[in-house]
Amino acid sequence: MAKVGVVLSGCGVYDGAEIHEATLTLYFLDKAGAEILCMAPDVSQMHVIDHTRGEPSGESRNVLCESSRIARGDIRNMKDVKVSDMDALIFPGGFGAAKNLCDFAVKGPDCTVNPDVARLIKEIHAAKKPVGFICIAPVIAAKVLGAANPKLTIGNDPGASGAIEAMGGQHIQAPVEGIVIDEANKIVTTPAYMLGPTISKVAQGIEKLVAEILKMAKK
Repeated sequence: MAKVGVVLSGCGVYDGAEIHEATLTLYFLDKAGAEILCMAPDVSQMHVIDHTRGEPSGESRNVLCESSRIARGDIRNMKDVKVSDMDALIFPGGFGAAKNLCDFAVKGPDCTVNPDVARLIKEIHAAKKPVGFICIAPVIAAKVLGAANPKLTIGNDPGASGAIEAMGGQHIQAPVEGIVIDEANKIVTTPAYMLGPTISKVAQGIEKLVAEILKMAKK
């Protein structure tokens, strides 16, 4: 049975992990019989968005605490997780990936990545274990692994795809139900809600990504 890490970035599309993407990832992993290890960095969110208005609420929240809502409390602080703890790693999207795991939402290609996020990605890559990135999360792969020129997709958004190229990645357009597989780097990506439009469409790409990650984990 493969053990797969899932990196969460809060709870909510505008300031944390996209809940549909995170839940679908967990569902398809569980359905396939994988053991799941949820994790998140113990840091403050960039800000908190009132999702009824799409505006900052003025609150302060912690990424690990908010992520624990999706994980039903079964979650680990990312700094305590080692590459030997898992066979593969997946990053659901949501603005938390671009605000809390890195600051791409503010700085674009000049962004910095949370040290524990960068560390684990580098360790997984060095160990030749597979990594999946969903929605906007591929920008993290481009920033951390740009020297490896990874093949990635966020769908077809010109701004985000241009940023991926600027950071060293190769952007490949893909539909919502599609995935892009980089065999050399063992990276799989899918656009999800970068394209939408509905949870059933997003689910198709995420199911394929999970299946490919688990197949790679067996090699």
